[in-house]
Amino acid sequence: MEQDTKTIFSRPEALRDTVTHYCPGCTHGITHRIVAEVLDSLGVREKTLGVAPVGCSVFIYNYIDTDFLEAPHGRAPALATGFKRLRPDMVVFTYQGDGDLASIGMAEIIHAANRGEKITVIFINNAIYGMTGGQMAPTTISGQVTTTCPFGRDIAQTGYPIRMVELLSALGTPMYLERVTVNSPQQIIKTKRAIKKAFQYQLEGRCFSLVEVLSTCPTNWGLIPLEATKWLEDNMIPNYPLGCFKTPDDAESNHGTV
Repeated sequence: MEQDTKTIFSRPEALRDTVTHYCPGCTHGITHRIVAEVLDSLGVREKTLGVAPVGCSVFIYNYIDTDFLEAPHGRAPALATGFKRLRPDMVVFTYQGDGDLASIGMAEIIHAANRGEKITVIFINNAIYGMTGGQMAPTTISGQVTTTCPFGRDIAQTGYPIRMVELLSALGTPMYLERVTVNSPQQIIKTKRAIKKAFQYQLEGRCFSLVEVLSTCPTNWGLIPLEATKWLEDNMIPNYPLGCFKTPDDAESNHGTV
């Protein structure tokens, strides 16, 4: 006896049908799919522009089926600002790694946030430089081994890891800031909810939005994928607490509407 079948899970329309180049266990691909699902659910794929920077994050333009611009290292928020001001009817987002956003791009992201640019930033934090060989990043945690600190990050010499959402939350400008992760199905659901909210705030013309996604880098961490997921849970989440740090409602009530 034949039974009717129904597809309940399929590739998002906004996600290109292409083989991934990412290392086994890398969680960039999970976040790519989430972004694609959100663009589909909001019905904005045809009016979306992504800005890709330098590093592993740049390859998002191979996977998300929207228009893209490529920015110089760290300058994605500036490029996104210019385009959004030129075409406020478009949905504009940047997709940046921690080396790109929190190092050479630190001034760009702080001033874009402080100006309240109506863009969405997806910030991938894997606590290391990925593409260029596993060097220490601004987000590398205390004691973490990298190619440029083989004995572990020494806080006395290099300072503490930078917590971007906490740093940006000190600004008075209304904005949406949340830190999430993709290490489990439950967390993936929460991450999708946060990214969708970030895009919705842009569609409403309300505020700058940034979602920080804690991610794995098994190759440069020197771990197999399962070990990398466990390392994220045991080391990154304690150093980078998950949760929503700021919403435009909070900021507007404290500082007045901007």
